[in-house]
Amino acid sequence: MNLVLVSDIFGKTAALKALAEELNAQSIVEPYGGVDMAFNSEQQAYEYFSQHIGLDEYVAILQKAIKPLAGNIILVGFSVGASAIWSMSAHPAIKTIVKGICFYSSQIRHHTELNSAFEIELIFPHYEQHFDVKALQAKLATKPNVSAKCVDYLHGFMNPHSNNFNQCAYDETLTVLSNKLI
Repeated sequence: MNLVLVSDIFGKTAALKALAEELNAQSIVEPYGGVDMAFNSEQQAYEYFSQHIGLDEYVAILQKAIKPLAGNIILVGFSVGASAIWSMSAHPAIKTIVKGICFYSSQIRHHTELNSAFEIELIFPHYEQHFDVKALQAKLATKPNVSAKCVDYLHGFMNPHSNNFNQCAYDETLTVLSNKLI
């Protein structure tokens, strides 16, 4: 099994590297070519990602990164990384991906017509400012290969760089993820 973490807009941070070690991930895919961007805020990271990368480019980066991997691939993505996984999930040519676990992807709401070619688990926060999380979760949960749930935390709860980071939620989720990936 190849476990691949797919970063959010912050890219490959020390916190994400630590998570990768905890989960024994084989690699991290991130949008900045390995450069530590050291963003000062979520706003700065969002603006840079939006202006210089974008979701379509990130999907291409992800596809290129996993193409040489052999065996069963499990992707775990956060925020825009989760959106990239979802966008890519409709491509049946990628037969080596067996599962995607996607945390708080708000961009999925713009691509609900997609049908995943592999098993995908969507974990939504209990609230998002720009859309009804429960309605999106209910809509996507009816799709084949998709399970969707809402948790009691906010967007970014797994990222220490986020204003919504929650240490208890992080620890709990890490335990659940570790058990799923054994």
